[in-house]
Amino acid sequence: MSNETPDMTDVPETPAERGSKTRFGTRTVIVAALVLVALLDVMAFALFPPFPPGEPGAECAFPVCFINGTLEFPAPHVIVALTDNPTPATGGLSIINEPSITSTMVTMWIVSIGLLLVIAATSRGGPGVPGRLQNFGEWAYEMMENFAVSIGGIAARPYVPIFAMLLLLILFSNWIGLIPPVGRIEYFRAPTSDVNATIGMALVSFLIFEIEGFRKLGARKYLSKFFPIYEFRNGIGAGAIAMFVGLIELMLDFVRPLTLSMRLFGNIYGGEVALGVVTALTVFVLPVALLGLEFMLNLIQALIFSILSLMYIVLAIEDHGHEQGHVAQEAMAAVEGHPVPTPNLAHSVAH
Repeated sequence: MSNETPDMTDVPETPAERGSKTRFGTRTVIVAALVLVALLDVMAFALFPPFPPGEPGAECAFPVCFINGTLEFPAPHVIVALTDNPTPATGGLSIINEPSITSTMVTMWIVSIGLLLVIAATSRGGPGVPGRLQNFGEWAYEMMENFAVSIGGIAARPYVPIFAMLLLLILFSNWIGLIPPVGRIEYFRAPTSDVNATIGMALVSFLIFEIEGFRKLGARKYLSKFFPIYEFRNGIGAGAIAMFVGLIELMLDFVRPLTLSMRLFGNIYGGEVALGVVTALTVFVLPVALLGLEFMLNLIQALIFSILSLMYIVLAIEDHGHEQGHVAQEAMAAVEGHPVPTPNLAHSVAH
């Protein structure tokens, strides 16, 4: 018999022990994150205390001045005015057509440069076994690619880079507004809380799916989806109904940038206002819980914008054939009392 003492390090852990360690590690990370957020809120409050609008350094009475000093109006702060006589900010809703560099532009540049550096670091490959950073970058891109293809089908695969670009840019433009110093000082503000930035991104998305529609289908076939003049060969009634359906689709095409931009701006700006008011009144108690909610909502809004942009591209490059004519013919058949092929009608209207 051997008198050697068994090495206890070779004894495998039980599932209960592994679970307890995992729970302990997760609990530690959550507690550390909450403590870090609370410390950042306190530091931001101490370093950048609220002040009456337009009077930095002046005393601020609680609670009205705290709320007014924390709120950001929709108009962003102008850092560099590119005109000789800039219009002074009034603090309210106004439309000013003046070129300038604003706080949201500077923050978006910071986000863009940071993303480019991270992408360059994760895509830097060489001979041999890839490193952890490259593996992480490939895993993240493959996850976004699989998600995009599962939503838009095989036709969406060539446009995965556009989907990934929009998702990452909007996501981190949303998340940067949750960092306490951002929004507390005039030079930094969440880009997506500025309607100018969201309209700009929506117009870029609009140009992409319109250009792809013309490029893939050709001008004649693409415009025939909106102006199906050929249906007048089936009669004046069929042609009129087909043109009506096509004009509605054309109108919806131009409404898409407005809905994309306003949905993103409204949700992010509303969250900024709610977080600013709660932070001004409680410093760090309730903002910690609200921050977790905003973290998830910002992710959802980035997904909505990027998914809709991808689907608009897929719809733009889809060859509908003469679907508007089918809609007109089926509508005419229904009026005349003939049987209507409901599945085809539903499919055509869905498109």
